[in-house]
Amino acid sequence: MKVPFGTMSITQEARGLINKILAGGNVSQGKYVRKFEEEFAKLIGTKEAVAVSSGTDADTLALAVLYDFGAKRGDEVITTAISFVATGNAILHAGFRPVFVDVELETLNINPDKIEEAISDKTRAIMPVHLMGKPANMDKIMAIAKKHKLFVVEDAAEAHGTMYRGKNVGAIGDMAAFSLYVAHMISTIEGGIVTTNNPGYAEVLRSLRSHGRSCNCKTCIMNTGAITCSKRFKGGKDRRFIFERVGYSSKMNELEAAIGVANIKMWPKYLRQRRENLLYLLKHFKKFQPYLFTISEEKGEFIGPHAFPVIIGSKAKFSRDEFVGYLSKNGIDSRSMFLSMPTQCPGFGFLGYKLGQFPVAEYIGDNGLHIGLHQDLRIKHMNFFISVTERFLKKN
Repeated sequence: MKVPFGTMSITQEARGLINKILAGGNVSQGKYVRKFEEEFAKLIGTKEAVAVSSGTDADTLALAVLYDFGAKRGDEVITTAISFVATGNAILHAGFRPVFVDVELETLNINPDKIEEAISDKTRAIMPVHLMGKPANMDKIMAIAKKHKLFVVEDAAEAHGTMYRGKNVGAIGDMAAFSLYVAHMISTIEGGIVTTNNPGYAEVLRSLRSHGRSCNCKTCIMNTGAITCSKRFKGGKDRRFIFERVGYSSKMNELEAAIGVANIKMWPKYLRQRRENLLYLLKHFKKFQPYLFTISEEKGEFIGPHAFPVIIGSKAKFSRDEFVGYLSKNGIDSRSMFLSMPTQCPGFGFLGYKLGQFPVAEYIGDNGLHIGLHQDLRIKHMNFFISVTERFLKKN
């Protein structure tokens, strides 16, 4: 049996929309991007959603919004030491300095009890990550942010459908960034989207994704080939060539949006199947402790599963790579868990962190992996993973 890590669903509806768009000739950002934004905002329960070209750009642009609201280049953003490297990259690309905080082994998420000691007079925001779809402790994080007057930008890249104490992840902080990459529950193949309840933030986001130009209307027509906008020459200058801020080239195109529009309709079905797979594994994986362990779903949490994390326990007599090799020989695809960005990713070396400063994140980086839970897998695949794991542990 094969258990692939990821899948990609392009529905017949999406194929039909793509053909329609190609026949019409307008493939750049237009009405389907706006439709996707509207549908995604409804899904998360926010007033606004602004689509961009990747999840990394979603993180970057959400942070860049802060310059319009008092932040300065070189200010600091506190984030988790463990995440896909895009989180740290985005903070740097936005012109801020990342300040990393170690994680909790049982949640894989930022340790909220260590956040305040990382705050300085240059701190402007906290960027928690809901890793693998498990929500970070947003009650504590929001309380700290309120106390110190900080922004909160959720990195919800892997958390489509995740809820925390009755609230949708993506609608808790000031803004949230989602990835729409192929392995994610809602996908546009490539792409990202920022959600917010603040229309002012959304206006800035629409400007930032298009080079910082002054065109920031929710239904802007100037970026769709139209030349009859009543605002175009207001003030005697062409607004398309007035750039109010340092921006990016991060627009989503109509073809990607069409896939996303169709994917949102399938999302409830995908979420149910992923949840079924996750809950089955959570129930049956407990017997492998203390040699292997994973996260749990606590009271008040609803995990929107991205993948299933596995951490090699300290009492195990085998390595992560030995376990991964055995899974691979049996047709089970996996990925290593993310590294401690500040101490295990050489690209962040210039920040000056030293190995040993983030012991929990570093342990996960050395001993973690994750396997797929996607909608094309069924309980039989979960059972196969369980049985292969049992055979491996008997041998080791």
